[in-house]
Amino acid sequence: MHWDGWVSAVFDCDILIIGAGPAGLSFAASMRGSGLSVVVLERLSEAALAEAPYDGREIALTWRSVRMLRNMGTWQRLPAQELFGIRKARVLNGLMSAGLDIAPRGGAAEGADEDADLGILVSNHLLRRALYETVRADGTTRLHTECVVQAAATDAQCATVTLQDGRVLRAKLLVAADSRFSATRRALGIPARHQDFGKTMMVCRMQHALSNERVACEWFGHHQTLAILPLGEHQSSLVLTLPHAQIERLQGLETAAFEREMRERSRNRLGALTLKSERFAYPLVAVYPQRFIAPRFATIGDAAVGMHPVTAHGFNLGLAGQDTLARLIRRGRDRRGPGDPGSASLLRAFDAEHRFATRPLYLATNAIVRLYTDDSLPARVARGALLGLASRVPQVSAQLARALQQAS
Repeated sequence: MHWDGWVSAVFDCDILIIGAGPAGLSFAASMRGSGLSVVVLERLSEAALAEAPYDGREIALTWRSVRMLRNMGTWQRLPAQELFGIRKARVLNGLMSAGLDIAPRGGAAEGADEDADLGILVSNHLLRRALYETVRADGTTRLHTECVVQAAATDAQCATVTLQDGRVLRAKLLVAADSRFSATRRALGIPARHQDFGKTMMVCRMQHALSNERVACEWFGHHQTLAILPLGEHQSSLVLTLPHAQIERLQGLETAAFEREMRERSRNRLGALTLKSERFAYPLVAVYPQRFIAPRFATIGDAAVGMHPVTAHGFNLGLAGQDTLARLIRRGRDRRGPGDPGSASLLRAFDAEHRFATRPLYLATNAIVRLYTDDSLPARVARGALLGLASRVPQVSAQLARALQQAS
C-alpha cells in the first residue's frame, strides 16, 4: 500500500470510490482521460485483486456490456479461450420436456458473434482481473489497497471519509461500490429494501458426456431451480437453488455421490457428470435502495441494485449504471468547463435515469422468481400457461431475444 502523492489541499481528489470490485474499477476506467483525479479504496490486498481467485460465478454479458468493456480496453484483456457464446436460452417448467426457446434474430452460427449469439459467458474472476489490469495500466487512478473505512459523511460542499488508521480524505464526489450490503450507503443514511428469498444458490463447473448445444437452460423444477450455463459444448456451470440446509448437505457429499445426485437432479439431460471445480454457495438476497444518491454521494453496482441472478442482468445493470454516471460527469465538464462531479443537479439526473433503467427489471425479476419458485398448484398452472403462450407466439420470443441481446 503506497500513500505517496496525496494532495494536501481542501480536496484530496475529485472522485473517491469505495470498493475495487467490478463496478468500482469499471467506473475508474470510465473516468480515464476526464481530467478528474480519481482514488479507489479497497479492503483486499493488491495480490487479491491482481490474481482474483475463481469464485464459481459466471457472468452472462449482453452485447451492450461487451461494447462498454471494449471501449474501456478491458475486453481485450480477457482470454479468448475463456469466452463462451450462448447460442440460445431455454426456459423449462416442472417436468415438461419442451419449453420456451429464446434465440437471437441472426440465427445460430458457430462462435461468439453478435448476430448469432444471445450473449457471452465469462468467469467473474477473469473480469475482476482484467478490470484491475485496465486501471493499473493507465496509471492515472490512485488505487489504495488494505484500506478499512471507519466512517463516511457528506454535505453540500464535500464528502469526507475517515479510515481506520485515522487518515481523513476529502472528495467532491463519493461513490459507493462496496456490495449490495454497502456499509457506505448505510453510513449515508439511505434505507434499502431487502428481498430475502430464503434460498441458497450453489454453483460449480461440471464436465458432461452429452453436448449442451451451447444452450443456456433455466429449469424451474418442483422444489428446485437449476440453471445450466454452457462453457463450451461439454462443460457447464450448474447453478442449483435450494433451501440452505439442502445446499449444505450437497456441499458435504463426497465427489462421486455429488456427481450422481446432480445427474439425477438434472434428469440426465447432460449424461454422466464430472465435477471440475469447487462448490460455492451464495445466499439469495435482492436489494434496492430508496434512492441512489445523497449530497456529494452516489451508489453504483450492487450497492445500487442487488439483483436476483435468475435474469442474469446483475453485472450488466452495474456496468450500465457506472456508465450513466460517468457519461453525465463528462457531459457536465464538456458543457461547463471544469464542472463539478458531485453537483446536485448531476446526481439528481443520475438517480432518475438509473431508476428508470433498473426499477422495472428489478420488480419483474422478483415477480418471476416468486411465481416460478412457488410449488403450489395454482402457481404451477399459471407458469405453465404463460410459457405455453409465449412458445406459441413468435413475437414474444423475438422480444425476449432482443431484450437479452441489447438490454443494459
